[in-house]
Amino acid sequence: MENKYDNLLMIYYSGTGNSKRISEWIVQNAIKRGMKTHISSFNTFEVSNISSFEGKTLIGFFSATHGFNMPHSMLNFLVHFKALKGSDVFIGNTRAGMKLWKLFLPGLSGLAMYFPSLIMLFKGYSIKAMYPVDLPSNWISIHPGLRSKVINSMYERCNRLTNWFADEVLAGRPVFLKSFILLPLDMLVAPLALGYYFIGRFIIAKTFVANYNCNNCGICVEQCPTKSIIISGNQPYWKFTCESCMHCMNYCPKRAIETAHAFVFLLLFLSTAFINPFLSSKVTELVANVFSGSGLAYETLYFAVKWLMIMLVFFSGYKLLHYLMQFPLINKLITYTSLTTWKFWRRYKIPKKQNHVPGFGNEA
Repeated sequence: MENKYDNLLMIYYSGTGNSKRISEWIVQNAIKRGMKTHISSFNTFEVSNISSFEGKTLIGFFSATHGFNMPHSMLNFLVHFKALKGSDVFIGNTRAGMKLWKLFLPGLSGLAMYFPSLIMLFKGYSIKAMYPVDLPSNWISIHPGLRSKVINSMYERCNRLTNWFADEVLAGRPVFLKSFILLPLDMLVAPLALGYYFIGRFIIAKTFVANYNCNNCGICVEQCPTKSIIISGNQPYWKFTCESCMHCMNYCPKRAIETAHAFVFLLLFLSTAFINPFLSSKVTELVANVFSGSGLAYETLYFAVKWLMIMLVFFSGYKLLHYLMQFPLINKLITYTSLTTWKFWRRYKIPKKQNHVPGFGNEA
């Protein structure tokens, strides 16, 4: 086998395990080539882990895609990453793939590869590849988890494609074609990526609750990749740092974690029917008096005030909801009006490993 590198450093962000599994497949390929390897989650990586590396190193960053972007915590990690400066780097992402009968449908990356690549480029690293992988969508706040048969077939396909990618990138050949095929669509959803990064992720962080099945086992607190879950009032509470990675909801042994859909619809209704019209009238008055009725001033000010107020509504509403969930009647009402509580709303689980590599656990 042709090798350009002596070492492979693989760092991933993974909620339910998709990106971790892809990273493991690439490392398996490197091990077969006799390369020295290290694989680590972004939140456990230490420079001392690679103190034994000698020679030329390839660094791979693989991440889930959240809101058509790389999660904030992973972006923050890349901004502060300094190890092996000047090394070759590849960026990959798992994006929400689907399957329609026998047709595999690609997800969209948005900015999830391009923006991180720019960060690393400006930091002095050399970008050698960008590669998206269409593993199953796991965002069960929006849709039920896919069926096991579908998940397995998608994993088998992506395993073959990832092995091909690993062969190419470890041999030093550039791989960019797949990342640019859907570039027009990725750029089309780029505004949504920005909206999610600056606004959406904070609102979504305030939609998770623990229902009456919760036994305070603490697994969600312990396994949260961003340490965004705390115990407050004897029940889990999700902080603004939550990345909505869906790990807690998919892996809770009691299926006790829900997306409070009725709560979300209620707050959105209140915002749309009452708060936004009130804000619009007040902003109109202010713009008329201060900015001579400027349309640009109105649109800018109204946008800023509206979303600031919506975030405030969600934060204060979530505080109230968290308190009310202590009462059994309210807890059951919220639970049974959440789509995620019903049995047809499947949880998402990655397939068990076929080929085990020593040192690789089955956790996400």
